[in-house]
Parts: sequence; C-alpha cells; structure tokens
Amino acid sequence: MKIQAIEVYHVAMPIIYPFRVSFGDIAHIESILVRMVSEKQHGWSESCPLGAPAYSSEWTHGVFIMVRDWLAPLLVGKEVTSGEQLQRALSGVKGNYFAKAALDLAWWDLHARGMGKPLWQVIGGKGATVDVGADIGVMESLDALLAEIAKAKEAGFKRLKLKYRPGWELNMISAVREAYPDMVIHVDCNSAYTLADLPMFQELDRYHLAMIEQPLQHDDLLDHARLQASLRTPVCLDESIVSVDKARKAMALKACRWVNIKLGRVGGLTNALAIHDLCQEAGIPCWVGGMLESAVGQAHSIALATLPNIKYPSDIFPTSRFYHEDLGVPAITLSGPSQVTATTEPGIGCEPDARRLEERLVEKAIVE
Repeated sequence: MKIQAIEVYHVAMPIIYPFRVSFGDIAHIESILVRMVSEKQHGWSESCPLGAPAYSSEWTHGVFIMVRDWLAPLLVGKEVTSGEQLQRALSGVKGNYFAKAALDLAWWDLHARGMGKPLWQVIGGKGATVDVGADIGVMESLDALLAEIAKAKEAGFKRLKLKYRPGWELNMISAVREAYPDMVIHVDCNSAYTLADLPMFQELDRYHLAMIEQPLQHDDLLDHARLQASLRTPVCLDESIVSVDKARKAMALKACRWVNIKLGRVGGLTNALAIHDLCQEAGIPCWVGGMLESAVGQAHSIALATLPNIKYPSDIFPTSRFYHEDLGVPAITLSGPSQVTATTEPGIGCEPDARRLEERLVEKAIVE
C-alpha cells in the first residue's frame, strides 16, 4: 500500500491520581498518536515514552519532532507492504524506538483494516480472551496500599504488580505477604538498583514472588545475569530489551527468565513479534507491558497479548483505573474477572474521539 499522509498528534492526558514509580510521580500521560493514510483507508497508533526522558532516553516532544522531521518523510509517498520493509526504511536512524513504534503500529492497524480482519487474527493470536493484572504504585502508607490490594483482590485480578523503590521495599513486601500469603505478586523496580543491593534482593527470595522486574540499570544485561544466577526468584527484563538483538543477547547470557514486551520500547509490533518468537524458541515466557496509554495504545497491546508465548497476565487496564474519560473509543473494559476481550472489528477496533483529541492536543503536524 502507498502511504499518502501521516498525521502526528502530541497529547497530554490527565490521570485520576499520580502514579508513583522509582523515577518519580506521574500526574498526566503524554503520548504521540499517529494516523497513517493510504488511499481510502487509515490506521491509528499510540506511542507513549512519557513526558520526560526518565523511563528511557526518549520523551514525548522529542518523539514528536523525530516522527515529524525525520521518520515520517521516509515513508510518505512510498509503497510499504510489510512491517519488515517499514523497519528497513527507518533503519538509517539509530535508536528512537518509541518514535519508530508510532509509525510501525499505525502501519499494522492500516494493514489489518485493509484485510478486513482484527489485528490479533492477522498476527496469529490464539484467541480473543486476554488475561490482565492489577498494578499499584508507591502509596502514601502501607494501610493505603493494603486497601488498594483488597480492591484488586475483590475485583478478581489474577496477579498483582507492585512498584518498588528505595524506602518502599522489604517492609512493604513483608506486610503484603503477611496479609495475602497466596496472591500472585511481582515487584517492578524500574532500574532503581545496582549489584550492591544483592543482599536485599536475596531477601526477596523469602516472599515467593512471581518475578523481579528490571531491578538494575535500564541498559544492562551483564549485571542482570549475575543477579539472576544468585537468586531463586526469576528476573524479568523490561527496559533492557529494546530490540531483537538485545533479546538474543539476554538469552545467551541467561540474564532473565521472563521478558516484558512493550510495543513502544521495542520499536513497534514488527519487532515485538520477532522478540516473542525468539523467546518462545528459547523457552523464555513473555508478557505484555504498558505505559498507561489510552485505549488506542492498549488496543495494540491486546492484540499482542493474544499470542501463544504470552504466559502471564499483562499490563492492560480498564479505562476507569487511570482515566475519568478515555481518549480512545471504545474504552477498555473488563469482559470478565481479570480479562479483556480483543475486538472483532478490523484492525485494532479503536480510534481517538475527535472532541477529546482536540481538548488534549499539545501540538499537531501533517506530513504529506
């Protein structure tokens, strides 16, 4: 298909309450949305690196500029027939995975719509039902945390992810495990620690966690391999896996026993599919992470989460968890306890609401 135009939107979406993680508190989510146009068809995407270069080296305004000035011009006017071809066209630009993801994901939605099939079926999903989990950030007190966990348990969520950072560590996990000895729990460190913290991580072995997510440096593999060899608890890599090549090296080094796949972080669905398949061949199970995207971004994640090597409930949330009103329609809702259901509509089955897009718009560009 020939790409005729690419529209780029920088939006800011307020969330219900600040989400506290190791690198700071997040009060609103900044995202890049892309509408890719080909003849009478179009596709949508969302890439969400956050407003500051804290999760990764990318940030929303930088991604907007990168897509507008460098990447989109490489595609407009070109025939693009596969995700691999699109990635090759962008390969002269180093890194910039969230920026590349914005275009790759829009192409996949466009492609699936052109086929008249839901995206999850196009990529070989095993079924429409997807298991999801509950995530809870750092809270103001242990009592407040336990109250949030009680709500998640009552809602029937199959697993719980707890943000973990200095000052909110072993005492927190001890209190949670005492209250919920059988709940499936893991912690997410967002790169807050070093190997000097090994004794603390070895203490975590006592609490029978499902995994420890990204404990060390955001770009590290070697120290994670040393850490994993010293623990019974599985290490899960998130920020460290930005490409198929990094995933291959992580497997070779035995740096983890789980991989979190985030579509933005790895450069889009094309690379996510390759990482999924590589991990499956190596016997490393995966799950799908998120960046608190709107329903547009989460619709892509739902499609990815239907694949056979997604073995753990994913970070896909009902809209009401973080937003009073979703930018995308339809909003994300639970279809059962700890489950969502992929669309039956062509593509991702979701688009931004025009009024809300205008209200949340920071800047816009059209490349044609």
